[in-house]
Amino acid sequence: MRHLVFLFAVLRLSEAATMTAAEPLTSWNETGAKQAIVNFVERVTEKDSPDFVPPAERIAVFDNDGTLWAEQPMYFQLAFAVDRVKALAPRHPEWKTKEPFASLLGGDVTAVAASGEKGLMEIIAATHAGITVDEFDATVRDWITTARHPKSGRRYVEMVYQPMLELLAYLRTKGFKTFIVSGGGIEFMRPWTERVYGIPPEQVVGSSLKMKFELRDGVPVLTKLAEVDLIDDKEGKPVGIQAHVGRRPIFAAGNSDGDLDMLQYTTIPRGDVDKSPRFGLIVRHTDADREWAYDRDSRIGRLDKALDEAKTRGWTVVDMKRDWNRVFPFAERTPSAGNVESP
Repeated sequence: MRHLVFLFAVLRLSEAATMTAAEPLTSWNETGAKQAIVNFVERVTEKDSPDFVPPAERIAVFDNDGTLWAEQPMYFQLAFAVDRVKALAPRHPEWKTKEPFASLLGGDVTAVAASGEKGLMEIIAATHAGITVDEFDATVRDWITTARHPKSGRRYVEMVYQPMLELLAYLRTKGFKTFIVSGGGIEFMRPWTERVYGIPPEQVVGSSLKMKFELRDGVPVLTKLAEVDLIDDKEGKPVGIQAHVGRRPIFAAGNSDGDLDMLQYTTIPRGDVDKSPRFGLIVRHTDADREWAYDRDSRIGRLDKALDEAKTRGWTVVDMKRDWNRVFPFAERTPSAGNVESP
């Protein structure tokens, strides 16, 4: 039954994304942010435009946490990791006194959350050593159908941003290939991103553990090792893009300083021969009523250096309070909340 309920929720999200493909960006107010996106897409997709970009080169990359779905009060994969620690604790009595496991078991996740994606990957490396990829996939699928957000009570896949679903659909109708490039675990995202975002697993780039191949009773399996392969955050994001995508994007969207390197890699010209138009987008969390308001001083999704650099690079800063008339798919549309202080 719970899987049917989850499927129903996903179908609602898919229907919303499909509907907005015909009439794009309906959850965006008629502000400068929406116009900048539409203008850029028209420039690079109109065949008669001097800025025309062939479809094969229309690569768009999106951060996940805080860009496509919410990330407060903790990264959602951290919530998953906490549940895994609790489930595996009986097998590891040493965790009662070993950090960060002792704090997690005691209900204090503040320090771990502050450590960001790197700390999260360390926990995952410790809790998933020896598990096969198929076993991990099943664990994620079970968790994502049952676990609920502590504030909204919604399943985590419902805490996605409707305007960003519309943006993904709009770009794809214009010949873009959309990728996730996230500090979150690649195997954590792949089981559900296609159903929720329309992004298939082969277009998901994320942090990863090393793996090994073996035959178990004649059956081929991949086993996750307790060793980090890639931290796909900050300077690791351009590395992940090159390793998994193989093309430099022309469109990048993020929400924090962890995405700064990806935005720089995407938008800064590389010599005189590199003159393709490029677009950088930052989602700024300014709406404490419909979501959360945080940026420079936040321990999660801190937006400081990237916000300052947006001014000089000409990146589009999306003000959630001003630019979106709807935040989540389950929420009602609301009129523009008015202008707030620009970055």
